Amino acid sequence: MPNQLIHETSPYLLQHAHNPVDWYPWGEVALQKAKAENKPILVSIGYSACHWCHVMERESFENKQIATLMNEHLICIKVDREERPDVDAIYMESLQAMGVRGGWPLNVFLMPDAQPFYGGTYFPPQNWANLVVSIKRAFDENYDKLQESAEGFTQNMLFKESEKYGLQADEELVFSEEELVTIFNRIRVDFDYEKGGMNRAPKFPMPSIWKFLLRYYATTKDERALQHLGLTLDRLALGGIYDILGGGWTRYSTDEDWKVPHFEKMLYDNGQLVSVYAEAYALTKDHLYKERVAQTIEWLEREMTSPEGGFYSALDADSEGEEGKFYIWKKKEIDYLLAEQAEEFNQAFNITEAGNWEHGNNILHLEERLWGVDNNKWDKMFGVLMAERDKRIQPGLDDKILCSWNGLMLKGLVDAYRYINEPKFLRIALNNAHFIKEKMTASVLTEDGKEARGLWHNYKNGKATLVAYLEDYASVIDAYTALYQVTFDEQWLKEAEMLADYTLANFYDAEDEFFYFTDSQGEELIARKKELFDNVVPASNSIMATNLYNLGLILDRQDFLSISKLMLNKMKKLVLTEVQWLTNWATLATQFVKPTAEVAIVGAESLNVRAILDETYAPNKVYVGTAEVSDLPLLQHRTAKNGETMIYVCYDKACQLPTSDITKALELMR
Repeated sequence: MPNQLIHETSPYLLQHAHNPVDWYPWGEVALQKAKAENKPILVSIGYSACHWCHVMERESFENKQIATLMNEHLICIKVDREERPDVDAIYMESLQAMGVRGGWPLNVFLMPDAQPFYGGTYFPPQNWANLVVSIKRAFDENYDKLQESAEGFTQNMLFKESEKYGLQADEELVFSEEELVTIFNRIRVDFDYEKGGMNRAPKFPMPSIWKFLLRYYATTKDERALQHLGLTLDRLALGGIYDILGGGWTRYSTDEDWKVPHFEKMLYDNGQLVSVYAEAYALTKDHLYKERVAQTIEWLEREMTSPEGGFYSALDADSEGEEGKFYIWKKKEIDYLLAEQAEEFNQAFNITEAGNWEHGNNILHLEERLWGVDNNKWDKMFGVLMAERDKRIQPGLDDKILCSWNGLMLKGLVDAYRYINEPKFLRIALNNAHFIKEKMTASVLTEDGKEARGLWHNYKNGKATLVAYLEDYASVIDAYTALYQVTFDEQWLKEAEMLADYTLANFYDAEDEFFYFTDSQGEELIARKKELFDNVVPASNSIMATNLYNLGLILDRQDFLSISKLMLNKMKKLVLTEVQWLTNWATLATQFVKPTAEVAIVGAESLNVRAILDETYAPNKVYVGTAEVSDLPLLQHRTAKNGETMIYVCYDKACQLPTSDITKALELMR
């Protein structure tokens, strides 16, 4: 018989719906049951593409004897961390406070009032069974001590971030070029100068670090940054972490060579990497980067796009119960499929009988570019292998649609269109933007009777069910602001402004001067957290600070600018000392070293002029534009002249003489 998860829409929860464990989804039913029966709660958190989550399910949660123990001693709650990042963040922080390294599956034991007292990640089956028994014994025999411990872990989460990290603003926000160099010198200590990326394994793509290097180089022209960026982007583009047949990056590399991937593909990685590679192409005009962007967007359109225009969340690492089976090759398969061309292919990709990985399996991995060869020949070989691979059983698709990840991918598409100027990229972007606006946005009235726009976090089977988090607002506002700047369609600017106003009304903590992760209208948990530190995905607060800065310039919203500057000001000391986890804040800092150009383009050719301007990489700017007239502050009283499209370059609302000469405009923007 199915358990209580059978009524959920999350693919991860549905994977567990037929376990013999009496799982409940997170919610009042399970929490009240724990109080009524006075039992400890197990909160087990994972996601659909998580390999070790699948392993623990097979070993323990599908084991009837272990399930019987769990059902007898615990109230068992399953959580999809991608649907409930708020719950995940709280219990991940509690686990780390216990001195345990976090990861997924995340298994945390709570008192009946939902306060945590013990936890861990993956447990082998016998260890897990023993732990369940021990937890119940401790709960029965040492209840008061466990309650005291749980209250201590909870109390630790209630400190304001400013208090916890000693965050104070200087009298005035100033970032010098020397301070930027200091930031770069701190982060480069951890570079892997031989293999790219950071000097550790496993190796994760860290898009916000590479974006910082791009913006740092644009500001300082420090060749050291460009050299390491090129090495890293090459390795990410050629290594096994990139699916050279089908497009798209996998989650991370298990080794230091970017060779052996952890095979799941996540939407959020690919959205950000498309942005980074598009920007890198704008700077370097390196054709490899352009190819990777285009191929990844082809994968997105082919495998990850819903009929309505939303983007799915992930492809699993496993197929047929085996990690990576869909992607790996035996030498004899390649020899048969490629015939007389096999030898050349095998040599380039180090394909051997013994395998370049394990169990005689080979991963498609390049050590260097395929220089000086006929690209059509290689494309034909890739096509043959791709056709054969398509006959295999596909990895599982997590087909829930998450607003935040769609925002990241939408921004990637906009950046790809901005710098590569392929109309198809804009078509896909607009389709997705309309999907978010129509299916994942709700109109609400504020207390003073004004219209506001609120988002939903998730969407599946025609409905959205979860109130959005700050990460949703941050990434969608960023994407809409960027979309306006390549289309000059003011509906996207209006949406971005309304969403930003909503976050200020419902997420902003005026006392701490940062944004909460959860909506004041949402569910009340044991703690209301803030996300300050950038990781694989930048912190929602760092994205919001950037959004408010750019929107503040475009809309002349001094309230937006003041809050943005205050947030960065309070983070400055940490950025100067702990930059590896604050690189998106550091990227915003690059916009304060030199003034941000406010570029207004007026006339019938405004969109074409924008495209030509973007052929030169100059990221520290905002655009506004119109074919005729607009009420936007930067466009008021600005017109075309004698039928010529005019470019107005301004700094802090002080404008240079308008020009129709693009070369002259670029000089003014420098």
